[in-house]
Amino acid sequence: MKVNELHGKSVEELQTALGAELKQQFKLRMQLSTGQLNESHLVKTTRRNIARIKTALTQKAGE
Repeated sequence: MKVNELHGKSVEELQTALGAELKQQFKLRMQLSTGQLNESHLVKTTRRNIARIKTALTQKAGE
């Protein structure tokens, strides 16, 4: 997910995307803890996507 994509979305769309990323993060953490996750880099990618979305939400709240 790119920052440019996030700036074009509305607050509602960002909140929906944040919810989806949080669910994905939970699923990945569960897979990691049970040893089923082969691509451990996805945990880091998802965490960064969550941070990007939260940053975009904060910026939109300041406008």
